[in-house]
Amino acid sequence: MSRHTAFVPGHLTLFFSVVRTDDPVSTGSRGCGVTIQEGVYTSVEPGSGVTCNGEPIEMEPVDRLLDALGVSASVRIETTLDLGTGFGVSGAATLGTALVANDMFKCGLTENELIRYAHIAEVEAGTGLGDVVAQARGGVPIRLEPGAPGEGELDGVPARPRIEYLSLGSVSTSAVITGDVSTLSEAGHRALDGLLVEPSIERAFELGWSFTREAKLFDDEVTSIIEAVHEMGGYASVGHLGRTVVALGDGLSRAGFDPTVTAVDPSGGTMLVA
Repeated sequence: MSRHTAFVPGHLTLFFSVVRTDDPVSTGSRGCGVTIQEGVYTSVEPGSGVTCNGEPIEMEPVDRLLDALGVSASVRIETTLDLGTGFGVSGAATLGTALVANDMFKCGLTENELIRYAHIAEVEAGTGLGDVVAQARGGVPIRLEPGAPGEGELDGVPARPRIEYLSLGSVSTSAVITGDVSTLSEAGHRALDGLLVEPSIERAFELGWSFTREAKLFDDEVTSIIEAVHEMGGYASVGHLGRTVVALGDGLSRAGFDPTVTAVDPSGGTMLVA
């Protein structure tokens, strides 16, 4: 492992609403999700270009982040998570790049400043609105107000459950968040209000599935799997934006599926010791 390496957890958003302003710092989303122990390892070396699991890749928010910091670097990303399937891989890679570039190039920035740079890069690239701040926090983050540190406000559900998931395919994040988001955002506002009345992990999943149906971010395959979990008395929803079914405890296993088993990440994005 490189001395300049960071780990940032994946983030599965259960529900959200979009808030856009004239400033990317205050633009973002409100909502709730879960961070998981699977995530993105990012290392930085002298050079240029970005690779993911050894393959060259275009990742605009990472490029924007490096430009904002005024450094040139070769960024290596390693992850078991699929891009575009709702895990916030681009947000994790961008935050991880900020952490390791600051360490390697002695930028002298604080954590909140680095989160701010990463959030801005994601917003400007159109690849995310709330993943970075959630991934920096870890746990089960509730995004009460949108934006980077200094603008946004975070809380959380005090829970660290086992999580299972099935990744079924991708959804274009930019196509959704840059289109008409009025119906989606109204559903997200209702879900957040409901969670604040009853801030439990079970309620977060119930509201996540209600949001998904109201926002029409589901299909027959996703629905059939979630209904099978519900029939067994479990809790399941969708990780947005993607086609990943996520369940509490052993919900997917008990319903007869073969999911990936993980747990909630307790600490958020961090530098690693070589």
